[in-house]
Amino acid sequence: MPASAYRLLAMALLVLPLAVPVRPAHAQPAGASRLLRASDLDTLSLRDAGRRIAYGDDSLHFGELRLPPGLPRGARAPVAMVIQGGCWISSFATLRNTAALADALAASGVATWNVEYRRADHPGGGWPGTFTDIARAADHLRVLAREYPLDTARVVAVGHSAGGHLALWLAGRPSLPAGTPLSSAAPLRLTGVVSLGGVTDLEEFVGRMPSGCGRGASMLLGGPLASLPDRVALASPIRRLPLGVPTAHVAGAQDGIAPEPVRAAYARAAVAAGDAPPANVTVPGGHFEVNAPRTAAGAEAIRQTRRLLGMTPP
Repeated sequence: MPASAYRLLAMALLVLPLAVPVRPAHAQPAGASRLLRASDLDTLSLRDAGRRIAYGDDSLHFGELRLPPGLPRGARAPVAMVIQGGCWISSFATLRNTAALADALAASGVATWNVEYRRADHPGGGWPGTFTDIARAADHLRVLAREYPLDTARVVAVGHSAGGHLALWLAGRPSLPAGTPLSSAAPLRLTGVVSLGGVTDLEEFVGRMPSGCGRGASMLLGGPLASLPDRVALASPIRRLPLGVPTAHVAGAQDGIAPEPVRAAYARAAVAAGDAPPANVTVPGGHFEVNAPRTAAGAEAIRQTRRLLGMTPP
């Protein structure tokens, strides 16, 4: 599926008849008034392109590391592992979709590890490869910390859309039963999770969008979810509660991927399972404004990330 199809799919999925004014980092024509699209995110300017570093052997096992400027000598920076989404399908997005947010987070004092990974339609992706890629990328922060000033005791996963699902899943990884396809011996423990328009409940999502973005979730798990209850139990964030770390959920008022009632249902389930009440923040815009740091939604994403890292507001 060409990248242009993602733009059409995103518009159809979000069902956005109303436009709101936005001012992204790239200039719009005078008088323009609309919600951001996925393609807009790929045009946002970057202060720092980052260091491209491999975390595995596959061509898609890499990330972009950005360090905050002016870090005091001997200090170690807290880290945001940033995970792009795109319905778990390769043609919908790349890590360029989250690069501007990662860059802005680094400028605010947070080291960022913006990762690429195999999606459901890549050879080796899907079940379990997509999950093990994300796990491997997270654990690689320990390796990076040998060379770069990273504080691996303060790591927040920040994920957009399908990446929000993977960020929440990553937080619950330490509680996965030993011997299952997604478990590992010594997973890096997170400080928290910021889900940006993220998918919190795979079954609910596929039921709501069976022929749209939910198709990617079925591809991710390898078939219809109803026929794969064991995989759903290991992969769906709402089924992995309690996560044991604080979470923040930020989504646009016109975001059809992560509408407020769905986020509220996840928050209730998290509290019932014993987690602290998640922050549930509705911001102006649709599904993509949260990745654009110069929008109010993007600023909130940065604020929530810094808050979970114990940093003062930017």
